[in-house]
Amino acid sequence: MAERIEDYAIVGDLQTAALIGRSGSVDWLCFPRFDSGSVFSALLGSSEQGRWLIAPASGGHATEWRYRADTLILESEWQTSTGRVRVIDFMPQRETKPDIVRIVEGLEGRVEMRTELVMRFDYGSIVPWVRHTDEQTLVAVAGPDGLVLRTPVVLDAEAMTHTASFTVRKGDRVPFVLTWFPSAEQPPKPVNAEEALASTELLWHDWMADCTYRGDYKQAVHTSLLVLKALTYQPTGAIVAAPTTSLPEQIGGVRNWDYRYSWLRDATFTLYALMNAGFNDEARAWRDWLLRAVAGDPAEMQILYGVAGERRIPEFELDWLPGYAGSQPVRIGNAAHEQFQLDVYGEMMDSLGEARRHGLVRDDHAWALQQTVMEFLEGAWDQPDDGIWEVRGARRHFTHSKVLAWVAFDRAVEAVESTSLPGPVDRWRRLRAEIHAEVCREGFNVELNSFTQSYGSEELDASTLLIPLLGFLPPEDPRVIGTVNAVQRDLTRDGFVERYRPQPSVDGLPGGEGVFLPCSFWLVDALLMLGREDEARTLFEKLIGVSNDLGLLSEEYDPEEQRLLGNYPQAFTHVGLVNSAYNLSKHTGPGHQRGRRGV
Repeated sequence: MAERIEDYAIVGDLQTAALIGRSGSVDWLCFPRFDSGSVFSALLGSSEQGRWLIAPASGGHATEWRYRADTLILESEWQTSTGRVRVIDFMPQRETKPDIVRIVEGLEGRVEMRTELVMRFDYGSIVPWVRHTDEQTLVAVAGPDGLVLRTPVVLDAEAMTHTASFTVRKGDRVPFVLTWFPSAEQPPKPVNAEEALASTELLWHDWMADCTYRGDYKQAVHTSLLVLKALTYQPTGAIVAAPTTSLPEQIGGVRNWDYRYSWLRDATFTLYALMNAGFNDEARAWRDWLLRAVAGDPAEMQILYGVAGERRIPEFELDWLPGYAGSQPVRIGNAAHEQFQLDVYGEMMDSLGEARRHGLVRDDHAWALQQTVMEFLEGAWDQPDDGIWEVRGARRHFTHSKVLAWVAFDRAVEAVESTSLPGPVDRWRRLRAEIHAEVCREGFNVELNSFTQSYGSEELDASTLLIPLLGFLPPEDPRVIGTVNAVQRDLTRDGFVERYRPQPSVDGLPGGEGVFLPCSFWLVDALLMLGREDEARTLFEKLIGVSNDLGLLSEEYDPEEQRLLGNYPQAFTHVGLVNSAYNLSKHTGPGHQRGRRGV
């Protein structure tokens, strides 16, 4: 049985990441990059699908764990009846052959330790061929993948598991280094664990030294920025939504999705989080990735892409995996890449406009691409689509999608008016006005005094909270106030916001889900724009209060069971935290920056 989602920590090397539980077990790790077949996938089933435990022989959770200041170097400590021990976990930043390093440090007395290593490739389906090349080196190969473990502790084979018992005393430091390599090559040269630790700590500190954030909630913001950095695939600049797949939105439910890809819906808010914190290099890399990913026919623009810009992301189910806490199916890939979503065009136009406004280098190729996108959108904005939440029911005229179509034309007009960029600005102005009038006429329900999920619907949707943040209407507009009040009254559980109320007949899937944490941060921003700062701050502090003691947040939360749900840690949630902290601290953060326009 997997631990609770909040009982995991993340370590990463800017190419992939691992989740490590309080028990001392690495239960999720994809080598060599985020979306590869996992080496350890116990998070999705039993330990037979791969795990790597290093912990006291007496077992139990770490009595204390933390990250070293401004790093993702994890330190877990156990106090036993005979002594105290610490396990230091991290992933050094390397180019092509990623490592995970674990150092066992004796702090007091003596502690009997145990390690269990279960290596499985292709999501637990392949047992590799394992051999000792010497007493301190274990090599495993199968198909294209190879692993080499180097440690002074001698591991013995036992039922396709490698185990060892060893003792640490005060002052001892016992290293374990696991490295991936292409099986057709020789194992790479050994890594010095202590040197790797020092260099990794220096790299994290050097990166965080560029942070310019000076507002409230500094620790929570720094942790969130570290998570965003860890979820960056450095070779391309892409940022994955989460490092995991199929962590459920409801325990035992079927809403289990693969989030190891990059979503365009996250683009603008991600740029704000990075640029406002002083990380222009990362913002520029993300923008450049976006331009490469969407290049081509605008009609074929996708809502998500692979970390290198891949477009074919077929979805299939792994029936040999029981799933997290019995939540099946386990899905690899994401069929949502085939959906049509109007909002991605607005997100692209907005994010590239904000990149220009924040001083990122102008790119004439980018504007040429944007003009082509706008030409397509002129004939597509009035079509039904699949909506921001990727529902698997029939297409509809989603209110948020139309608002984002308005955003696309608004930002195109603004680009021409504020720069020397060319474009048919009069036509774009007319279309902007036409969309605005239609949304206000068809998307607003007078009886509910709120914008609704889709034209003619009586269902509320948290995406309508973005209307003032996007500048579609000013925050003092009565329709905005009514929408915020309606969401707060009828679309919350224990104060947290739901995306919408799932209905199998509408969204095509059975079961429910938890409250959606990014939407709850949108409510923080909307309340602040309405001048309700005390409410906004109270909700913000409630949100950061559901993070684990390392400051990590997932996509969703179950208020009744008081546990995190969904893929973890979630970039969109941490982006929301950073931006809301800016809004609360400065009142000129992303909420006011992005929503400065108004009509």
